[in-house]
Amino acid sequence: MKNSKNIRACSLLFFLAFATTIFAQGRQTINFDANWQFTKGEIAGAEKPEFNDKSWRILNVPHDWSIEGPYDRDNPTARGGGYLPAGIGWYRKTFKVDAADANKLFSVEFDGVMANSDVWINGTHLGKRPYGYISFSYDLTPYLNFGKDKTNTIAVRADNTIQPASRYYTGAGIYRHVRLVAVNKTHFKHWGTQITTPNPTAKKAVVSIKTEIENKGAAGTYKLQIEVVDNTGKVLKASESQENIAANKITELFKEIEIINPKLWDIEAPHLYTVNTKLYSGKTLVDNQTITIGIRNAEFRADTGFWLNNKNYKIKGVCLHHDGGAVGAAVPLGVWKERLQKLKEVGVNGIRTSHNPVAPEFLDLCDQMGFVVMDETFDTWTAAKHNGEKGYNLYFKEWWEQDTKDMILRDRNHPSIVIYSIGNEIHDDLSYPEGYKKYKMQEDVVKKYDNTRPVTMALFRPNVSKVYDNGYAAQMEVVGQNYRENELIAAHEAHPEWKVIGTENTHVLNQWLALRDKPYMAGQFLWTGYDYLGEADWPETTNNQGLFDRAGNWKQQSLQRDSWWSAEPVVHIVRKSDNAGAGVWVSDWTPSDFDTYDNAKVNVYSNCEEVELFLNDKSLGSLKKPADDSPREWNVTFEEGTIKAIGKNNGKVVTQEEHTSAGKPAKIILTQSKGTLANNWDDVTFVTATIVDEKGIRCANADNLIKFSITDSGKIIAVDNGNIINHDGYQGQKTRAYQGKAIAIIKAAKDSGTISIKADVEGLTQEATTLSIDSDKK
Repeated sequence: MKNSKNIRACSLLFFLAFATTIFAQGRQTINFDANWQFTKGEIAGAEKPEFNDKSWRILNVPHDWSIEGPYDRDNPTARGGGYLPAGIGWYRKTFKVDAADANKLFSVEFDGVMANSDVWINGTHLGKRPYGYISFSYDLTPYLNFGKDKTNTIAVRADNTIQPASRYYTGAGIYRHVRLVAVNKTHFKHWGTQITTPNPTAKKAVVSIKTEIENKGAAGTYKLQIEVVDNTGKVLKASESQENIAANKITELFKEIEIINPKLWDIEAPHLYTVNTKLYSGKTLVDNQTITIGIRNAEFRADTGFWLNNKNYKIKGVCLHHDGGAVGAAVPLGVWKERLQKLKEVGVNGIRTSHNPVAPEFLDLCDQMGFVVMDETFDTWTAAKHNGEKGYNLYFKEWWEQDTKDMILRDRNHPSIVIYSIGNEIHDDLSYPEGYKKYKMQEDVVKKYDNTRPVTMALFRPNVSKVYDNGYAAQMEVVGQNYRENELIAAHEAHPEWKVIGTENTHVLNQWLALRDKPYMAGQFLWTGYDYLGEADWPETTNNQGLFDRAGNWKQQSLQRDSWWSAEPVVHIVRKSDNAGAGVWVSDWTPSDFDTYDNAKVNVYSNCEEVELFLNDKSLGSLKKPADDSPREWNVTFEEGTIKAIGKNNGKVVTQEEHTSAGKPAKIILTQSKGTLANNWDDVTFVTATIVDEKGIRCANADNLIKFSITDSGKIIAVDNGNIINHDGYQGQKTRAYQGKAIAIIKAAKDSGTISIKADVEGLTQEATTLSIDSDKK
């Protein structure tokens, strides 16, 4: 307890000193993630500042307490929530604000609290937000105590007791970042600035800035300064104007800045700019904000699909839930970066945020990496869904407008977002015109706050609901449909003026061909990019329809998709795991039983003109590329050794892949996704432990227990193996290998030095690896 008290005291002293020195001019944003007190269960009086929380656990947010487990078939979250715990969690944080800052306005910003959050400051209730995915803020100013001898206590109650609340895993607690923001009485309104770049070209672009200035003080004349800055820090253009700001009102200002020869934001080259807006009273900086933008022109056309900067693209997308596998819903940005990099390898260029607002930094990453995004609001409106009967449908009528508004205001400046979706497989009455009113009222709210992007929804079995015939779909800007691609094709061919997109699609060949062969099909979003927690029947805890598993391992469908979507030459060998075409597709040449495996059904996925297959250096023949992109098939009499596929274009070898039969497990090999870490919450590296034989061949059937250990300069935040029926916890330092592999997700715990990680398997040679800590990045 002594250490806990020291941490708490240091935190308060730091905050006090920080507040005293930085709140002199302009807007100040303070990371509010550190040193919260946490406990589970209903606690009477925990919102009161005098409540004694010394026995509570001290932690940093983001924090998802549900992922800490344990798994239990009887947990009320059931199949939707992946059989992980639900309930009530309390968080408290105490801080001081210097008396010199009593003229400032203070607010607290939450990027997401799961779920049904209530927030208090010094015992005063600030508000409730049922929707756990939405970002929100509260004004703290009227209730704060100022002065070095006075403290303030913020308390948060998060309640997901009522279950089943979702068809997929939600997490629990303050699972996204928190900030404390201080501004002057005259300031840029929260989410009040919208920046657009209408109809840009490579020769010229107009950056249009609409900003709202809120004044809770006296009227005055202010100088508004706007700068457009490129990614090297160079100011390309600046604007200055004198503005009369009325007292106790919100003043809306419009400015335009012309940029010559802009670098356009594109999937292939996602160039970004920043727009700095500053407000001065005389020479005093009153407020400032920086917004990242991309200059681009995106549109959907009825005959040719999606266009970006006058170039026709197919959106090759995936759907992603908000969990990060072993880390649950509290996902470090480094986890998303690792995942998006692998999706890029397969040729993915689009993300659908299924089926809710995501963390804002996830959208920042999509901006930076060149993904186009379908930004989605809700999985349900008023009608319940199976395994999520007590979800957002209970709150839609009261909260849909506020939640929709907040998502659009928060997200509208991201260049990656090219379309909004306001519902997924909605079970409400969709008749026309009565059933259409719910769609229209949501579309109107979206358009009120952002009229630069089209709106769609993911229609569910439209030929059953009759939306293609009753006038509903005809009113949609872009018609989106889940699965049943032939219905969408038929609908477009009957209504060629409709713009259409596949909002959810499986991995099978004919669904890819529906996109490849129909010019009007703007894109599709595969279900899903990664395996996700929940929506699984016990003993399974994870839905395994992803291109990659929870741990980031390639699967049969990602290997095949690579051959369809990659721009590089690709060749991948898979075989059926059991004899004579039985079992599942695997990517190795090590059957579980060599004695009974003699007839191997082999597929090769490739975009090459010709593929030749070899077994132990003996050619098994060559096959040309099928016109329909189907795999090339061989029936192979199994022999222990090496199977190899060679891809050729124009008669020349351009790529190859081989698998060799593994012997007995002999040692562990450790690999890392990157070798340097910064000591901050969002930076991670993935260390993969692979069990191999004496020649270094992966032992695909090994399931040994792997024990990780780490020096105190680092920490293991999660372990995983991707196995969908694994019920072990993710928070420890050991897990069983699955298909011969397991991962540990590592963070730095110090600001400098090195981190040593070891992996140990009983009877095998131990392996260690070292990471460096980047002291220049924190």
